Amino acid sequence: MQFPIVLGVSARHAHLCREHMDILFGKDSELHVKKPIGQPGQYASEEQIMMVTPKGEMKLRIIGPLRPETQIELSFTDARKVGVNAPIRNSGDIAGSAGAKLIGPKGELELKEGIIIAARHVHLYPETAAKYGLEDGDIVDIVTDGPRAITMHNVLVRAGVKHADEVHIDTDEANACNLESGDMVNIVFEKK
Repeated sequence: MQFPIVLGVSARHAHLCREHMDILFGKDSELHVKKPIGQPGQYASEEQIMMVTPKGEMKLRIIGPLRPETQIELSFTDARKVGVNAPIRNSGDIAGSAGAKLIGPKGELELKEGIIIAARHVHLYPETAAKYGLEDGDIVDIVTDGPRAITMHNVLVRAGVKHADEVHIDTDEANACNLESGDMVNIVFEKK
């Protein structure tokens, strides 16, 4: 079975917890919306931080709202550029992942873990998941069209009220198949 869905290409970014926001931007500081992004209630903020490693540094935009734990999401290319050995993980699975120094306008901190390469995934409204017989945690494939068409396997389904229909891949994956945010791809899976 298959169905079309819009693609969202995820560039490098940071999610901050309250404690780290206070250190980097000042006590009780707030994020300011630059532009909404595809998932309900989430947005690219005006605020940015610098990630510093022994091999280099990289500016990261903060995605809001604040989260329970700080998480940095990079592509393989980004990680190699700054010498970070970041594992491929599902969002939120940061235990034992890479760390680096983070610098904001009001302070800095040494992040012990939290840097990952986000595993590709698909967000689905509950209604869309139900329509196709998919559940949160299922695994599907993404099939692209065009001159650099590819199939991406092992794509995690994230379905629920906090999700809107959208596939997320990183910039490396998007460049490999010559796609950009807003393009359409197909979700392919075996019917249960």
